[in-house]
Amino acid sequence: MLACADAAGAANGQIAEELGFSRNMVTKWRNRFAVDRLDGLLDEPRPGRPRTIADADVERVIATTLESTPKDATHWSTRSMAAEVGLSQTAVSRIWRAFGLQPHRQDTWTLSKDPQFIDKVRDVVGLYLDPPERAVVLCVDEKSQIQALDRTAPVLPMMPGTPQRASHDYVRAGTSSLYAALDLTTGKVIGRLHARHRAIEFKKFLQTLDDEVPADLDVHVVLDNASTHKTPVIKRWLQTHPRFVLHFTPTSSSWLNLVERWFGELTTKKLQRGTHRSVRALNKDIRDWIGT
Repeated sequence: MLACADAAGAANGQIAEELGFSRNMVTKWRNRFAVDRLDGLLDEPRPGRPRTIADADVERVIATTLESTPKDATHWSTRSMAAEVGLSQTAVSRIWRAFGLQPHRQDTWTLSKDPQFIDKVRDVVGLYLDPPERAVVLCVDEKSQIQALDRTAPVLPMMPGTPQRASHDYVRAGTSSLYAALDLTTGKVIGRLHARHRAIEFKKFLQTLDDEVPADLDVHVVLDNASTHKTPVIKRWLQTHPRFVLHFTPTSSSWLNLVERWFGELTTKKLQRGTHRSVRALNKDIRDWIGT
């Protein structure tokens, strides 16, 4: 309409060519404006089925979902809710999707009961935000009982329209335990694999860290409250290696340890869908991944 006003007397075809529209579109809106002026530019009522679910029905579904449970189950399903409120299963499903309700799902959470929770969080986060000078900060933990698993049948490759497929059953070939230390500054990971995860293996890993870190740097180690980290053997070793300072995360708060995130990457990218016929093959695969 603005183009028509600027080019008074111009033909519909000329305006359509200038704006990149069809001639029929220009003709339609020009005629509507000529008859009804500005009201002609508003959308007209569209054909279609009238709404059958009222706002009161939507409110009833949401309130019932949030404030009650069925008599014979712990949570509502689309079928049980439909029978309860007198709507179709499809209608209930649409309402739940619109309001982000998923009664079939349940998340879990853990509340740390550590009486020193605040102090420990400040200690660990303080190391992350402001590491000491002439020191290295290492996030240390062990990923124990990593299973070497081999499928009972060959894994079928992915095809168009078909995901990769593996048999549900597998053969266990043994387990391995990985000790890892993530350097906060460089992102480098020092890892060692052992058949078991006792205090003696942890002591060997501490000795490895002592050999790897330059002698002129202090070593601040962030780790959890596992019993193997606090045995008399470890305490005696720490007394003879005063440059090592341990910082314990609060109880039930291993998420504060950044190496846990690295373990998640290892699991997702290498272990979850990997097949290994022996512990040796598993260890080689892990070592190669650490080195990449």
